[in-house]
Amino acid sequence: MLLNDLEELTRIAFDWLWETDAEDCYRYLSAGAERFLGRPPESMIGLPRASFAWQEDAAALAAYREALAARTGFRELIFVYRHPDGTPRWFEISGSPHVSPEGTFLGYRGVGSDVSERHRTRCALVEAHAQLSEQNRRFDAALENMSQGLCMFDAEHRLLVWNRRYLEIFDLPGEMLRVGMSQRAIIEALVTLKRYKPGATVDSVSEGTRTSLLGDGLKSVLRELADGRVIAATHRPMAGGGWVATFEDVTERRRNEARIIHMARHDGLTDLPNRTSLREIGSEWIEALRASEGGRLAVLCLDLDRFKPVNDSFGHAVGDVLLRAVAERLRAHLRGRDVVARLGGDEFAVLSRVEDAAGAVALAERLIDVVGAPYRFDGITAEIGMSVGIALAASEEGHGGRDIERLLKEADLALYEAKAEGRGTFRLFEPQMDETVRERLHLERELREALQADRFELHYQPLVDLSDNRITGMEALVRWRHPERGLVSPALFIPLAEETGLIVPLGEWVLRQACRDAAGWPDGISVAVNVSPIQLRHRGFAQSVLAALATSGLVATRLELEITESVLLDDTEANLETLHTLRKLGVRISMDDFGTGYSSISYLRRFPFDKIKIDRSFVRDCAAQSEAGAIIRAIVSLGASLGITTLVEGVETEPQLATVRAEGAQEVQGYLFSPPRPAAEIAALLEAGTCPGGDGDRTMAA
Repeated sequence: MLLNDLEELTRIAFDWLWETDAEDCYRYLSAGAERFLGRPPESMIGLPRASFAWQEDAAALAAYREALAARTGFRELIFVYRHPDGTPRWFEISGSPHVSPEGTFLGYRGVGSDVSERHRTRCALVEAHAQLSEQNRRFDAALENMSQGLCMFDAEHRLLVWNRRYLEIFDLPGEMLRVGMSQRAIIEALVTLKRYKPGATVDSVSEGTRTSLLGDGLKSVLRELADGRVIAATHRPMAGGGWVATFEDVTERRRNEARIIHMARHDGLTDLPNRTSLREIGSEWIEALRASEGGRLAVLCLDLDRFKPVNDSFGHAVGDVLLRAVAERLRAHLRGRDVVARLGGDEFAVLSRVEDAAGAVALAERLIDVVGAPYRFDGITAEIGMSVGIALAASEEGHGGRDIERLLKEADLALYEAKAEGRGTFRLFEPQMDETVRERLHLERELREALQADRFELHYQPLVDLSDNRITGMEALVRWRHPERGLVSPALFIPLAEETGLIVPLGEWVLRQACRDAAGWPDGISVAVNVSPIQLRHRGFAQSVLAALATSGLVATRLELEITESVLLDDTEANLETLHTLRKLGVRISMDDFGTGYSSISYLRRFPFDKIKIDRSFVRDCAAQSEAGAIIRAIVSLGASLGITTLVEGVETEPQLATVRAEGAQEVQGYLFSPPRPAAEIAALLEAGTCPGGDGDRTMAA
């Protein structure tokens, strides 16, 4: 074929002709090649093909060089060409060796075509396929790793897609489902396999799906399975018909929700109804009572006696076990409809329908006996008691009667009275208790005002050394000078101050004032200050003592703190640590009212007291009763053996003084020597220095 004819063929089947010499340099390029190569053919003559290759196309060049080295033909080899415009072009070249008649290798001849567009299309298809494959992979991974079961149905209710989680939820074999299976056939299989709770039918389950799809917004249908699990099925319509159904096991969530609802109305420790629940139940009972004829609703407020010492002695874990045991006893000894609730701490309440007040009293007495029986667990025996306050509501009170809040308040007031009477008993609410509370609140308000207005003052009573009738110290006794009532008895306001916490600021004032007064006395005279258990429990008590000493300039050894056994019953270790700290600084510590408690002697082993004050109850009839004298003698002997000073309180007569002297007491205090006197009168008393006995004592006390 002539060359011109070959070029004409090229325009039909190929884009250009090419020919290289034995060194793979271009020897000929057809005239039409410039349109594809971007270069005039003559500019490329004599240059190797590789000089026009795209640098990154090493793989294609390697295949080309292998063919050249073997001098074999090649077909449809993709050659990436470096176009002058800086972009790659994909050329498809085919060629065969050219040999002279004598057999000499002259180079290659071949054809070329620009397949860049076809290559780009192919690459785009490959990329699209890869993306689609990746999307399918991700879809499959997401589908199989969903925590929810999934089924997809078309507009004809035929199954299109499902996942493994759906099979797991309903415990179905993998081969059971197939594409195109109807939704009804699936439900029939589930009912036949008894996967649903008994009573479920194909129609009822299908109707649930239909109703869910017709509803506004997404709403789950709860389906109970035969094994007790609850499945939430949610149906989402798809555009063009069909829907996606998801299935979630919500059994644990519903249990948690039920548990949260239960916890909101029940005590976490005892699982008894709490105050919120008691109010709801009580309100319902009151409404029912108003609609009935006869009978009464009894509200009992219960408070455990001696629980705190058990809790502190054996630890909070034992205290919790004890509270649960109390709850079980109360629950076990109530009638079926009665309700017992825990209000918090060691306080409980009971609601009971009774015929009359006698029925409520009988219930209270029975519960006091039940709770008061000893508790034994883990080698520990605990004994506590219980006090009860009772309030009653009658059906005849009508809609203007008391609500549950009022009844609880009345029962609490009655409980307060029961505890004031000595604990371990009950009281029925009486209207005058309200007045008592109002008076108490009024007195509390006045007590707060008195603190702000500085209406308190200190009186002092001498402490006398019997060896020479010399005054060794003074006990500070706080008095409240009321603008209308005059001097208010400490027996009235000190308990109130302790209940309200006002004893802390009042006690700090007493400490500061007593130290200031004592700083002006002779060096050998000490001052004794009573300390409430609540004061000692307060975190800043030790600092307040040190501040009072520092501000007044009083030496620590001249301050004596008087505590009672109850101080050591409450938070024993913490209180002992505070007392040890103060004693190391020089402050003297005395035990007041010794002999009236149950554990006084045991506390002498735990803390090195400087002084024991023998309670006045042993002195009152000591001259006439040998037993009282023997007790004083024993305590004095105990103090001497431990190196502790003993002081007898309440000495008011000469016979009492004689008996106390005979029993060996070292110090005395009482009206025989002097009543408590205002601070202004103490200087004259101290100037005398001694307290003569006999008539002189009575003259001084007058």
